[in-house]
Amino acid sequence: MAKATYREIAGCGITYRILLVACAILILAGLGAALYMRAQGHHVSGMNNQIVWGMPHVVAVFLIVAASGALNVASIASVFGRALYKPLARLSGLLALALLVGGLWDLVLDLGRPGHLLAAVLYPNFRSIFAWNIYLYTGFLVIVGFYLWFMMERRLNRYTPPAGFVAFLWRLVLTTGTGSIFGFLAARSAYDSAVLAPLFIVMSFALGLAVFTLVLIGAFRGTARPLGAHILGRLQTLLVIFVASVLYFVAVYHLTNLYRAGDRGIESFVLVRGGIFTGLFWGVQVVVGGVVPLVLLLGRRAHTSAHKVARTLTMAAAAVVAGGLAQLYVLIIGGQSYPLQMFPGMIVTSRFYDGVVHHYDPRWPETVLALSGPAVAALIVLIAVRLLPFLPTSLADEVTRSPGEGASSPPASTVAPA
Repeated sequence: MAKATYREIAGCGITYRILLVACAILILAGLGAALYMRAQGHHVSGMNNQIVWGMPHVVAVFLIVAASGALNVASIASVFGRALYKPLARLSGLLALALLVGGLWDLVLDLGRPGHLLAAVLYPNFRSIFAWNIYLYTGFLVIVGFYLWFMMERRLNRYTPPAGFVAFLWRLVLTTGTGSIFGFLAARSAYDSAVLAPLFIVMSFALGLAVFTLVLIGAFRGTARPLGAHILGRLQTLLVIFVASVLYFVAVYHLTNLYRAGDRGIESFVLVRGGIFTGLFWGVQVVVGGVVPLVLLLGRRAHTSAHKVARTLTMAAAAVVAGGLAQLYVLIIGGQSYPLQMFPGMIVTSRFYDGVVHHYDPRWPETVLALSGPAVAALIVLIAVRLLPFLPTSLADEVTRSPGEGASSPPASTVAPA
């Protein structure tokens, strides 16, 4: 495999400027929506006393989970010694940082009074998983920041493997902590499960790789850099494994709940009679986010053209992203919509919504604030690749293929704009 060279993108074309302006508008709109909700009260968002985590939390958790998974490509290179992925490591680390910052943007602004976050830092309650996650997120930013520095500074390259190992372990802990936010909440029938921690780890692999793939293909097409079928084929194989793993753990999670008599109510709600949540679960999470990517990727294994592989991989990755958002919506919003079981096995009636399925209709402030998080992540990536050499100049087959692979690999082919 040839040694990779990196270079920042040159010039500021019309597409680049449009993306910058679009991200800036969304960020300002999201900030305005947060200020509006703070001034008017969170009732204007569509949330209520029963559903206190809305669309910003769905998107924020998606971004945080994807941030952990986006670093997986760099981990494969540094921790597991796979040289093929080394040219992708810088972009992997950058995307991990950007996604986490975007997710924290949504979380902090959705608190209502973001200044209170300082109190949680100065006076932590370590019996709460929420307090632990504050340090997990900030630690991730610091560790990945040093990891990127060691990768990009030639004099410090020898420290890259140990830094990558620490980052790999930390991101596993971070994703476990994010899943445990729900797994430790015994009051909600949909959340109280130890399976959620490993499920979130596997979800991070699939969602992070899907987002990374979309950014990689978009960046190389937009900058006219060669992208070969060899590296795309490897990413395709990884995505198949991760998507299949997510489907497996989702099945384990629901079968575990069905086995426990006390959780059969929430399972019936999600799987059969949950209305929009049942439709999102089967139609988007399972079919679009799981079955469709597997059919696309496994049904096109014979393609050797990088253009066809890139097109198929883009469609599959986009489907995985849609399925991941639906999965988190069903878990977070659906889990709050199902009534609390204050006294399991007993019939309780009162004026305080006992036994009532709660409704949530996100209004424009919620939606705008939620979209501003991905805009923050996109803006960070756009500025970073313009100023610093995060992108390799070429990932053509002749660059990424090892000498011994030439005889058995498909013919060289690259993706580049016409």
